[in-house]
Amino acid sequence: MMALKKILQLMLVTLLVLSNAAYAERIKDLASVAGVRSNHLVGYGLVVGLDGTGDQTTQTQFTIQSIKSMLMQFGVTIPPNVNPKLKNVAAVSLHTDLPAFAKPGQKIDVTVSSLGTAKSLRGGSLLMSPLKGADNKIYAVAQGNLIVGGFGVSGSDGSKVSLNIPSTGRIPGGATVERAAPTQFGGEDSIVLNLFSPDFTTSHRLANAINEKIGMGTAKPIDGSSIWVQAPRDSGQRVAYVSLIENLTLEPGELAARVVVNSRTGTVVIGRHVRVTSAAVTHGSLTVTISEKPAVSQPGALSAGNTVVVPVSEINVLEENNKMFLFDPGISLGEIVRAVNTVGAAPGDLIAILEALKEAGALRAELVVI
Repeated sequence: MMALKKILQLMLVTLLVLSNAAYAERIKDLASVAGVRSNHLVGYGLVVGLDGTGDQTTQTQFTIQSIKSMLMQFGVTIPPNVNPKLKNVAAVSLHTDLPAFAKPGQKIDVTVSSLGTAKSLRGGSLLMSPLKGADNKIYAVAQGNLIVGGFGVSGSDGSKVSLNIPSTGRIPGGATVERAAPTQFGGEDSIVLNLFSPDFTTSHRLANAINEKIGMGTAKPIDGSSIWVQAPRDSGQRVAYVSLIENLTLEPGELAARVVVNSRTGTVVIGRHVRVTSAAVTHGSLTVTISEKPAVSQPGALSAGNTVVVPVSEINVLEENNKMFLFDPGISLGEIVRAVNTVGAAPGDLIAILEALKEAGALRAELVVI
């Protein structure tokens, strides 16, 4: 019996440890090293080999200019008064992200999007195109066959069926890095960790986690977003040092109560810490229905009139008589949803109720409308 009791106690302790560890997150997932970041690249190019789905050259003049400029570099000159009617060429924009520490010769993915009137980029190939950064310097060169996930089919009568977006595609590993982006890492005796979601509690706990592992005074929170960490100057030691730090775990602070509303789709996301003060809410709607019922009007006998069809409008007004429901002080998320569902409110109605609670000062949370 005593052995069974010890086993149960051991299982309980194990479950408690596992439950606490389940909430712990790595520093790698909470913060990044200041100066270690990716850089946006953008470019312009031509996609060739399309099956008649390219730009309409009579409407997209910059495609013609690009073709003439490209052919001129190969010794082919097109007279100014000649407008080649090409259907298998499309002008496109290119964009990608240059990862931190990317070196010349490495491959990165590229996204290609149509700029003109091209209906589809399916089956096309991108010709060699430079990718530039914000400083207008070339950091990569892209070229290769496109992978397009969508397709479109149209008929001569104007009907059209499409799946996804056929005017956008990707080239996996389609760009070769030609220049490394400058990265601020090394040389100083410290690094700065920036939280992805600024929070004073998380900043304080992160500094404590580093100090408990490496030593007191190693880390110091600067503010709710940044943590100063002492680090070695040697590059090799610094890499191992950052590897040690980013794999430390801690329990981040919980975010403030927030309600996020997407007014376009009617999506509402409510955090679990959302509370309301005492408030009474009523929800009702007025529905007006107008229906047209044509009627036949016949003339009287010997009146020499004509039989005509006249419209007859029927108007019905329906007003829902929903009861008022009461929110007690400190009501939780589940109770809010249950109360709103009781009166049959739709997501759009829930948005209106939350906005009204916010205006009345009864919603103890930040209301974000996107």
